[in-house]
Amino acid sequence: MAKSAVPGVGTHVRAAVLSHYFEVAQQLGLNPQGLLRKVGLSRALISAPAQHIPVAAVVDLLEASAAATGCCTFGLRMAEARQLADFGPISLLLSHQPTLRVALNTIVQYRHLLNESLAMFIEDAGKTTLIREEVVIEGHQSIRQATELAVGVLPLIFRALLGKQWHPQAVHFAHAPMGDLQVYRRVFRCSPQFDSEFNGLVCPTSDMDQPNREADAALAGYAQSFIDALPRWGQSSIVLEVRKSIYLLLPMGRASVDQIAQGLGMHVRTLQRKVEESGKTFSALVDEVRRELAQHYIRNTSYPLGRVAEQLGYANQSSFTRWFIAQFGATPTTLRSQALTDGQPGTRQLV
Repeated sequence: MAKSAVPGVGTHVRAAVLSHYFEVAQQLGLNPQGLLRKVGLSRALISAPAQHIPVAAVVDLLEASAAATGCCTFGLRMAEARQLADFGPISLLLSHQPTLRVALNTIVQYRHLLNESLAMFIEDAGKTTLIREEVVIEGHQSIRQATELAVGVLPLIFRALLGKQWHPQAVHFAHAPMGDLQVYRRVFRCSPQFDSEFNGLVCPTSDMDQPNREADAALAGYAQSFIDALPRWGQSSIVLEVRKSIYLLLPMGRASVDQIAQGLGMHVRTLQRKVEESGKTFSALVDEVRRELAQHYIRNTSYPLGRVAEQLGYANQSSFTRWFIAQFGATPTTLRSQALTDGQPGTRQLV
């Protein structure tokens, strides 16, 4: 679970999340020593997969590496190099789950072994299923590389259970397109859709419940016993769990305290009490996430301001504009113009 009540500051992750970082850096002609020092990491530190490192440092390193190499697919190239074994102890458990749906729910259950800042939401919509992923970290304007790395490893899990030829019906990213799409087509085997309503994959619902012919219940039981015996690092944070739920559900208009409490398996009053014990309130967390999402959306000029308002839960643009001015001291149009002038992340055309 999270290591602090302040996501992105005290939240840590296993160094395994940076598997193949040095390999990709070398391919792109990058000597990363200076970047590592700048974010407070070292080669020795991230070469030990079980070592816990700050999520914020990982996000900063990936963004800085993309900028230094001029390669906007840095994180995605790391995902392309991944193998299931890079997940560490949980890899055996995943490979022997009876269905993909159970495997993805296993990732949610054991997220402390992978990436605590990652939020996942699975939603069946008729004959298709949406797997939404969000990297939730406070105070970061650009998380493009971390997001593409997270979404990019999903096909690895699918193919481990459904076969090497599997590919999604669609892959979606909320950020704008940049550079050559060849890497996306190699990783996902379909063309990506940018400026989307969410980050994640779309696949046939039948894929989610297709039996895994290689599953071995005995090996799965052994792996689960081993994982459950591993020591937990740090303390749980209800604030981070609620923030992740808000990130996923706010753009869908479903970030109510009732829905989030239900999703976390709690009574509403229990959730509110636990959040308040952490020095926050539910409404304050919604406002924090809304502010962070507003800053992400406002920098993407492909998002009309009316669409930004809808994504943040406002029925009309005038109400959104009043809220925005109260939060940031300027209109959405003004801050969007400033972001473009300043060359904020997401506006440069890297290759």
